[in-house]
Amino acid sequence: MAVEEIVTDPSSRRPLASRGTFWAKAMASRLARRTITPNQISQAGIGFALIAGVFFWLSADLSGWARILCLIGAAVGIQLRLLCNLLDGMVAVEAGKGAPDGAFWNEVPDRIADILILVGAGYGAGLPALGWAASAFAVFTAYLRAFGQSLGQAADFRGPMAKPHRMAALTFGALATCFEPLLGDHRYVLATVLTLVLAGTLWTCLRRARGILAFLNRKR
Repeated sequence: MAVEEIVTDPSSRRPLASRGTFWAKAMASRLARRTITPNQISQAGIGFALIAGVFFWLSADLSGWARILCLIGAAVGIQLRLLCNLLDGMVAVEAGKGAPDGAFWNEVPDRIADILILVGAGYGAGLPALGWAASAFAVFTAYLRAFGQSLGQAADFRGPMAKPHRMAALTFGALATCFEPLLGDHRYVLATVLTLVLAGTLWTCLRRARGILAFLNRKR
């Protein structure tokens, strides 16, 4: 299956309930009427991910309100990244503004964004190796999905730590970390969330790999 077919085939899109909401359709419609392209929306997602990662990183050496504001900024950056992920596909498919190079901008920014956010969270938790490991497995989950599709398998978006789950966990981690002084152990919450993300992405990789093997064996 060609990359273009993988991206434009509606069955290969991640099922999202938010795609059918009034506010999402209204935002996509408004963007579609402007000169903004789906590729530009995807690129903006990298910018918001960078903001989230930097805020996570800065929070490590701050305290008080400065730290709390950085953590809130990281949570907002994550959500804006997800909003870009939602709207770029809607503007491309529903509004018919897809471009020949849309396949590239549909996938690559997501991988960069995952790395920026997870690595930033690792530095924010004082455990950079944990952030790098989580980002590596996050990228690998996407690779396995794309690899399976290239073999003719239906898109496998299974978790337990697919992209929406990872970002939800990190958003929770950022906001919960604001209350760490009440919990006593500095950076404990963010480190715990990152550990869960790492374990979940590893399990997700194993599930998707098993799915590919089962698919190939059924074709024999």
